Amino acid sequence: MTPRSAPDRLLSVLAAFDHEHPALSLTDISRRAGLSLTTAHRLVGALTEWGALERDPGGVYHVGLRLWEIAALAPRGLALRQVALPHLEDLYEATHENVQLAVRDGPEVVYIEWLSGRSAVGVHIRVGARWPLHATGVGLALLAHDDPARQEEYCSGPLASFTPYTITDPARLRRELAEVRRTEVAVSSRQVTDDAVSVAAPIRGTGGAVVAAVSVVVPEADAQVPVLAPAVRIAARGISRALGWLPEGR
Repeated sequence: MTPRSAPDRLLSVLAAFDHEHPALSLTDISRRAGLSLTTAHRLVGALTEWGALERDPGGVYHVGLRLWEIAALAPRGLALRQVALPHLEDLYEATHENVQLAVRDGPEVVYIEWLSGRSAVGVHIRVGARWPLHATGVGLALLAHDDPARQEEYCSGPLASFTPYTITDPARLRRELAEVRRTEVAVSSRQVTDDAVSVAAPIRGTGGAVVAAVSVVVPEADAQVPVLAPAVRIAARGISRALGWLPEGR
């Protein structure tokens, strides 16, 4: 077995934390990172001194604010969120449903903002959550505008199923993506949970490339896609313009 490099061991300590494990003891970190207790102790100490980790009075470790400061510099993270937030709030006021902002990371979407409707359908989403592209409205909006070769690679790969309605047939997924490109709206009906529908639209950057997507998630029983689609498109176009995109002919 090839010895793990120092950066690999350091990153494995940070990777030990996730949404299901936001607080860990030193022993937990050692086990989840696959490191000896001695090595984990040394690396955790260095990360704590730098501010990437914080240790509470009970000896349990949490992700530190220094990482939040660094993450705020990511153009597809907090910077995008700040530009998009006024338009997300307008979309929320127009619908009073769950409003989401997401970007792509490989074969998944990562949610970077979520406004929760007061009496809206429950969703399995939180900031930082990941889902496969084909199962969500935002994911379909992003995938539909991907490079054709990468798009075909995704369609040909395994398509995870979460409900009986999740798209798992490559041919059907290709047809769905073509429809998204035609209408500039993606609809994901009961793909993640069987009681919710997501209506999404792509967000474009300065050069016109799709860089993110915005959506509303509504109860399946009350979903009025023809009414929601224009509101979502308006929000997407507003965010796109704020990012410097200009429609053709303008």
